Amino acid sequence: MFDPNDPRRNAAWQAAQQWRARANHTPRGPLGGLKLILTWLLFGLLLIVGTVLGLFFLLLGWAMLPIVRYRMKKRLEQIRAEQAKEAGSGYHYHETHYRGSRATDEHELLEGDYEVHDDERKDPP
Repeated sequence: MFDPNDPRRNAAWQAAQQWRARANHTPRGPLGGLKLILTWLLFGLLLIVGTVLGLFFLLLGWAMLPIVRYRMKKRLEQIRAEQAKEAGSGYHYHETHYRGSRATDEHELLEGDYEVHDDERKDPP
């Protein structure tokens, strides 16, 4: 008859029995315990080394933040200066050209990218 409380039908109980059987079949010698201790010590040492390296790189990144921020700020200022210089030179050139070609009419200056074209088209002969 089927008993739902029978531990032999429980999956966790069966897994524990398999682990117990596997542990009994491992060779036990005078160095078995020593190997186990050395394995755990090596694993713990690797965890400590990984943690120390992680903290080192974290602190290194934090220390580099002001330096990188300063460089990015200088580079952004340089880019803005170049764009202002390009925008300023283009404005004067286009404004002069615009006024020179049509001095009699009054025109508005629009912001943004624009070019001034002559309205006079040459017809091919």
